[in-house]
Amino acid sequence: MSTRKSPRKGSLQFWPRKRASKFLPRVNWNAIDSQKPLKGFICYKAGMVSAQVKDNTPDSMTKGKKIIVPATILECPPIKIFSIRFYKYKKVTKDILASGLDKELKRKVKLPKKQAEIKFTEEDCEKVSLICYSVVKKTGLKKKPDLFELGLSGTNKEKMDFINQNLNKEISVLDVFEKGQLLDVRGLTKGKGLCGPVKRFGITLKSHKSEKGRRRPGSLGPWHPARVTFMVPQAGQLGMFTRVVYNNKIIDLGNSKDKEFKNIKNYGNIKTDYIIVRGSVQGSAKRQLIITAPLRETKKQKKKELELVELR
Repeated sequence: MSTRKSPRKGSLQFWPRKRASKFLPRVNWNAIDSQKPLKGFICYKAGMVSAQVKDNTPDSMTKGKKIIVPATILECPPIKIFSIRFYKYKKVTKDILASGLDKELKRKVKLPKKQAEIKFTEEDCEKVSLICYSVVKKTGLKKKPDLFELGLSGTNKEKMDFINQNLNKEISVLDVFEKGQLLDVRGLTKGKGLCGPVKRFGITLKSHKSEKGRRRPGSLGPWHPARVTFMVPQAGQLGMFTRVVYNNKIIDLGNSKDKEFKNIKNYGNIKTDYIIVRGSVQGSAKRQLIITAPLRETKKQKKKELELVELR
């Protein structure tokens, strides 16, 4: 019998395979372009549904017909500005705290005693971004808000005008995204804990006549060099990894007052704004995610036109 051969298992693009240090990942806002002032938002995964939609995509085999597609509901409570961050030479030069923050936020997050005035000159910085927090108490999930950095589009003057207009105000996701738009979802996958190499890397089971177990690699390496390299598939952590799901189509979005979502499994009721995207996204229920404008749109996803009929 000839020797079975196959490509190596497990992409080295995602390495090391260990738990992420925080729930909300960092985002390279410089690489993302957006027509709206805000380049992203924060949301919480509620769950999946089956959506009946009318396919209006040009040249589609099901054009004009009603089809069933998987969809994910994301709850998006409003956000507020926590501080304004100024960059120069790719380093943070100033981080000015916004005034009039919520009392509950002061109990949950450590704040500096002194607050500087918001002043801006072109010489002081090259880039302006926001540190925002979610008003998550409106959802009923928890009380402690999530802090995250949020990129802005436009010139520095346009950015400062937007900041001054929205200080101490709630910003809705309906002002950032539109129906039919594409978006990227960034966050952590489900945590699986300690897993063996078969599930973790997808290696083939050894023959039933082999020695020293079936669910393990046949060899950990050669005699020389006499060491085990980091590329050998072994048992370890699976899940809780930072991943990105690109080009998710927004089927519908709105406020919970217009459409009710009740008794979602492992989540409950949606009480604030929501977004329904086609397909699945990473993470378990109640997982905080960052949704952004698309990094690289694809023609195949962009031309799809799906009109929501009902949810099942």
